[in-house]
Amino acid sequence: MQTIRADQVGSLLRPPELRQARERFLAGQLERDALTELEDRAITVALERQRSAGIDVYTDGEFRRAAYMTVVTDAIEGFSASEAGPRLAWRADPGREVPPEVASFTLPVVSDRLRPRRRIAAHEAAFLQAQAPGPFKVTLPSPTHFSPRCFRPGVTDRAYASPSEMTRDLATILAEEAAYLAREGVGYLQVDSPTYSAWLDRAAAQEQGPTSAQRLAEAIAADNAIIEAAQAGGAVTALHICRGNASGAWLTSGGYEPIAEQVFGELRCDRLLLEYDTERAGGFEPLRLVPAPKLVVLGLVSTKYGQLESRDQLLRRIEAASAFVPVERLALSPQCGFASNFRGNPLTEEEQWRKLELVASVAREVWG
Repeated sequence: MQTIRADQVGSLLRPPELRQARERFLAGQLERDALTELEDRAITVALERQRSAGIDVYTDGEFRRAAYMTVVTDAIEGFSASEAGPRLAWRADPGREVPPEVASFTLPVVSDRLRPRRRIAAHEAAFLQAQAPGPFKVTLPSPTHFSPRCFRPGVTDRAYASPSEMTRDLATILAEEAAYLAREGVGYLQVDSPTYSAWLDRAAAQEQGPTSAQRLAEAIAADNAIIEAAQAGGAVTALHICRGNASGAWLTSGGYEPIAEQVFGELRCDRLLLEYDTERAGGFEPLRLVPAPKLVVLGLVSTKYGQLESRDQLLRRIEAASAFVPVERLALSPQCGFASNFRGNPLTEEEQWRKLELVASVAREVWG
């Protein structure tokens, strides 16, 4: 696969009719076949818009998912919809509020041994193989997104002795899916992990106590299991470190320095997609710890608002990052998806496409 310079994280804004259809489906007012037909049509249109934007790799926008992680909870038995996990501490920029549906969102608790009821992303991949005009990616959520959030003492420990055991089990399931996808022709597989951002605030990480280092090592091992399975099948692999992305809200701030040496060095992915859209991400200095030949995808374009970034500023920031990683090991993308859940972030579809066009145009200028 040719080196991808104009990348994207995965999700795209759903058109209004698809958002409405998802609401009806969740309310039991629309059959799955009818929703799938609408998804197929919307993905076909989105693929053409991506081609027009000039982006180097295609996605289905995660249009078949209510949220990026539900591809797991929909396909794997053992999650209990009647048992809700803890709420996350979402935050919003000054002048904005965290939407109620984001503030109240919880993941289901694991109440039984996890076992696949069907393939996780086979249908997504098959449609992209048939319809994408060029290289495409499929995304899978990190196992540690669900652990320990989905582990509740008195419920989950009837099936798993610890969150660590649950993580290993889920990593095995996701690694098997990654292996299938790669063998079936998926050329680019990405693991999405918001977990690592919990260690970006050094003080918060220290407060987690002596188990913090063990949990970080477990997270890396779980993600590497998926990455290595995909690589064995011939796929290019990436890991996206997310800082929280839901309807414009976010979760964590802090530079990458506290985790850079261990995470950048020990993750075996080919590409790291790192969010650098705001000052909350700190400087580029930690990139000096990314070992060759690993490539860094700079998430410089925000998906959280519609204002278009300055082209000159993007070029200056790429140049600044190249002081720590050679420019031939850099690429460009938005900082995250445009719709980590089906309701999407607070910008319009046209603003989204202009941002992707900007990513593609700047990438062509820098890398040819």
